[in-house]
Amino acid sequence: MSAVKTRIMYIQRGWGPGRIGRVRVSKSGRTLFYGDLELTSIGGRGGLKTNYAGSNGDEYWVSGPRKDGQDTLTPGLVEIDDDVRDEYWRLIRGLPESAMVASFRSLGVHAKHATR
Repeated sequence: MSAVKTRIMYIQRGWGPGRIGRVRVSKSGRTLFYGDLELTSIGGRGGLKTNYAGSNGDEYWVSGPRKDGQDTLTPGLVEIDDDVRDEYWRLIRGLPESAMVASFRSLGVHAKHATR
């Protein structure tokens, strides 16, 4: 029996708030499971900045978390699930002293481009 693959990912529904959490990855890699939500890859067929469709009918942006923390599409709050908080701050951000921090503000993935 093979182990279930999981990954820490950034998950954002539409233009709403985002969060860092652990997803289970299907064998094919095209479906992610986050809590009760099933997210299916839409392979570029979604709306602006969406890459997964949820079992609830909503569209999502899902990506690997960025080392600089600028994961949101636009400036906003990012919440971190309790079960991944320590691993996120230690291994992804390289800031083990922040392991108790449950949320942070992100300027957004396009923030650097806006200042050029």
